[in-house]
Amino acid sequence: MSENRYLTFALGKGRLANKTMDLLESIGITCEEMKDKDSRKLIFVNEEYKLKFFLAKGPDVPTYVEYGAADIGVVGKDTIMEENRNVYEVLDLGFGKCRMCVCGPAENAELLKHHERIRVASKYPGIARDYFHNKKYQTVDIIKLNGSVELGPIVGLSDVIVDIVETGSTLKENGLQILEEICPLSARVIVNPVSLQIENDRIKNIITKLREKLEEK
Repeated sequence: MSENRYLTFALGKGRLANKTMDLLESIGITCEEMKDKDSRKLIFVNEEYKLKFFLAKGPDVPTYVEYGAADIGVVGKDTIMEENRNVYEVLDLGFGKCRMCVCGPAENAELLKHHERIRVASKYPGIARDYFHNKKYQTVDIIKLNGSVELGPIVGLSDVIVDIVETGSTLKENGLQILEEICPLSARVIVNPVSLQIENDRIKNIITKLREKLEEK
């Protein structure tokens, strides 16, 4: 492959991007341009290593990677599952740990046992649908919400919610609890399938170094 080709990273904005850049820096991959917090740039470049970086909203990262606009992406497992894009998930970075759970009032736990038709509110309708239809074989009505999904059971919109749980304190404060755990979540590295073929050595080298650095911790 031409040595002039840039390897492009799409990073989920916020804490995820900051932690990822710290980790990349620990294996010798830096991008000074990204350290300028006042920069209005959208693409950041490391000319020495022929690397480009850009920040994107989490749900957009798998899209950029699937279509080859980015070779490598870093985003939460929840986003990978929800977006269901044609990408390879190659590494668990271990940070941003939390869980995807079914939550609701304690008394609604019974509704999950008897395969009753229930209403489920979630920011993650794809994950909720897959869990109830393909794992539990339970017919549910999925209601997509964008804001505080905890409101769903409180105001009677839904019986339960499917949401990310970190500490569980928000649930407790609102009289809700974890009823079932769907899966653990954390930040993951995803790769475009074509990029993995044409830039196999460069990408594998980066992944190997990251894996070794994570094993040191």
